[in-house]
Amino acid sequence: MAAQSRQQAAPGAFTAFTRFVLCGGGVGLASSFAVAALASWIPWVVANALITAVSTLIATELHARFTFGVGGRATWRQHAQSAGSAAAAYAVTCMAMLGLHQLVAAPSAVLEQVVYLSASALAGVARFAVLRLLVFARNHAQVAAAARTARPVHATVARAAAPAGPAALCRTA
Repeated sequence: MAAQSRQQAAPGAFTAFTRFVLCGGGVGLASSFAVAALASWIPWVVANALITAVSTLIATELHARFTFGVGGRATWRQHAQSAGSAAAAYAVTCMAMLGLHQLVAAPSAVLEQVVYLSASALAGVARFAVLRLLVFARNHAQVAAAARTARPVHATVARAAAPAGPAALCRTA
């Protein structure tokens, strides 16, 4: 019954996206300043990797608890899958920053922030889709359990409801 109430409480796409932007955007904005600060002591790519790892853990927990209505902490599987999407986002931000440094010899901190945040926003939209459709999709175990407890369908009903295959289309009356 608890799983059923969690599923009913799951937000729609617009609400989930709004929450994703607030949670992920808030963490991303804080991360951009943290990367800039840390990059003054260590190479930018290393600073970005460290901040990406920490921010991914924080954001995954926020998304599990708030954004996608999972109703609890993120599982290790969800953290691992979220990390995969964050790795792709990391690659996008790195490519954007490396491209900027190829085009502009000494970009200002403001320009770096604009490029970084723009790349993060682009990657964020793709990440939302991955998280919503794959990582935080309704639990597959719950779906399988529901299928096992469902009443069996009689063969005549199943045959009548089944779509006609190529063999059925070739039969003559």
